Amino acid sequence: MAARKTMRVLMYYSNEDVRVEQMPVPHIGPGELLLKVMASGICGSDVMEWYRRDKVPLVLGHEVAGEVAEIGEGVTRFQPGDRVAATHHVPCNTCHYCLNGHHTVCEILLRGTHFYPGGFAEYVRIPAINVDRGVFQVPRGVSYEEASFMEPLACVYRGQRNARLQPGQSVLVLGSGISGLLHIALARTLGAGLVAAADTIPFRLKKAKEIGAHLAVEANDSLPSALREANEGYLADLVIVCFEGFIPLALKAVERGGTVLFFAGASEGAFLPATINEMFWRTEITLTSTYAGSPADCSIALRLIEAGTVPVLKTLTSRLALQDGPLGFQAVCSPADHECIKVIVEPHS
Repeated sequence: MAARKTMRVLMYYSNEDVRVEQMPVPHIGPGELLLKVMASGICGSDVMEWYRRDKVPLVLGHEVAGEVAEIGEGVTRFQPGDRVAATHHVPCNTCHYCLNGHHTVCEILLRGTHFYPGGFAEYVRIPAINVDRGVFQVPRGVSYEEASFMEPLACVYRGQRNARLQPGQSVLVLGSGISGLLHIALARTLGAGLVAAADTIPFRLKKAKEIGAHLAVEANDSLPSALREANEGYLADLVIVCFEGFIPLALKAVERGGTVLFFAGASEGAFLPATINEMFWRTEITLTSTYAGSPADCSIALRLIEAGTVPVLKTLTSRLALQDGPLGFQAVCSPADHECIKVIVEPHS
């Protein structure tokens, strides 16, 4: 590494403007790691332009797995050559939120930790706090591609845990993109009863069935009737919203006493189209949300991947070299046109 001065990165300016550029290889300090990125997944949040517009240009990418290239002074848990997966956000573990179990709304997690420059690069610097609590050895037999699913699966696991999914309960997943498919597979793993998927893209509904959905139907006004027919006359105990366009449908498809989990981010200014009396009074419906995953969730996610109980590679539709990364962003932005679900960038392929 000492002789290498620059590296290639994907520089994000907008969804339509992602460029391959050169940057200096990061220098690391005490407690830090330099990670050689072998696999980095494109997340749906990476193409939320309103969320990025005040920060561009920047290098995105937070679903990473790779090889430890260098270790900083004081690092003892890792050595060069170790295969690891890392999460970009970690909590302080001592604040009001962390001590009450809400690690993913910790101020440090929300504002204070990130990779440099980002996972769509040949190398990233992992800060000391992340090295301390957000870097995990990749189990033998787990590929870098599989390990890059650690962070998104951790988010999904935390969502279902926060929604208090119980064995035997019925689950409806609205949106069968990458998050939706992981939710379907995890719900099956956690012992849900009926697991239903809804979307408007036929390719995604096919994938939903492949990964374990008992029922995969078009997301339209006939969905509640289809649910009742397949679920002994009941709607869904848990509805997981993975696309904001399906929010009105979610409120029609949740059973009395059930829960709606708002999982995915929404467009700027999105709101809930509901009236209190019609939707909530005398129904005991719970609305909840979730954000990110804690280190504990990451550890469990990696164990689920190792066990093969969540078949993450079934969601993978494209593996791209870094120079082809802009095509990956195009595919994620237009999934129906490209039959796209999950795209992984491999900077060293």
